Amino acid sequence: MLRDLPQSTDPRMLLGFGTSDDAGVFRLSDDLALVQTVDFFTPIVDDPYDFGRIAATNALSDIYAMGGTPITALNIATYPMEELGPETLARILAGGADVARAAGVSILGGHTVKDDEPKYGMAVTGTIHPDRIITNAGARVGDVLVLTKPLGTGVLGSALKKGAVDVAQIQDAIRWMTTLNAGAATAMIAAGVHAATDVTGYGLLGHGHEMAHASGVRFRISAAQVPVYALARELVVVGISPGGSRANAHEHAAFTTFEAGVPDDLQVLFSDAQTSGGLLISVGPDELHALLEGLREPDALGAVIGSVETGRGIVVVP
Repeated sequence: MLRDLPQSTDPRMLLGFGTSDDAGVFRLSDDLALVQTVDFFTPIVDDPYDFGRIAATNALSDIYAMGGTPITALNIATYPMEELGPETLARILAGGADVARAAGVSILGGHTVKDDEPKYGMAVTGTIHPDRIITNAGARVGDVLVLTKPLGTGVLGSALKKGAVDVAQIQDAIRWMTTLNAGAATAMIAAGVHAATDVTGYGLLGHGHEMAHASGVRFRISAAQVPVYALARELVVVGISPGGSRANAHEHAAFTTFEAGVPDDLQVLFSDAQTSGGLLISVGPDELHALLEGLREPDALGAVIGSVETGRGIVVVP
């Protein structure tokens, strides 16, 4: 859909939509650039305040994935005011505001449209030094792959909507979905990593492939080392997974090889459409220890899930 759209020829545009990076980058001066992104979606949980927190955390994530610092945001919402009333929207916005406040982000305003289905998110602006951008195209052969949040939020959200689980059973996932990737970003910047992306709606394999393709390498992922929610595995086994995850898996088959012994449920979860997922980081072996030490905080995992090698696509081993 995008290939026929004209791309900007402005030399100040350092990254646009043509590279599949997490955010666009526009140079303002020799030592300052803007990082910009937008994201919004339908509720993944029933509580409006938690929905607002999750959506805001997710929107800010793209800035962190680039190594930037978010500074301002604009709310974006569609909402059936007559059906749900103003109080629910106020709670959604309050959740987003609390996340923004925790991130040091100023909400400057926003825009709301009447719609039959509520949706909420943010357009976010951040800053970065033009020479310190972390893109998805820098992974190098010999690098180690690190993931900072568990997988399975798509399955858990689908199960919640179907009544297969209650909200008490997914509190750990809500905690992770409302955890900013700020700490993980700080750790990766300090360690001098080579590439990164955040894992969201296209799943681990989808975002991983974008990264591998942009870098001209192949990713080797060890299935047993990938952190997943135990409940999500149980739900996949009984056939619960969202349509977006199944569509992902169909598309990912074109560039993914699963070696014998990789469990079927994990194959599904590696394509699961994540909401407010973690960072997938490619780091040199000499910098790995520094990264993992920086991730030794309550707000990030430091799961070593694979490596970077010559070739194309992704291979997943048991």
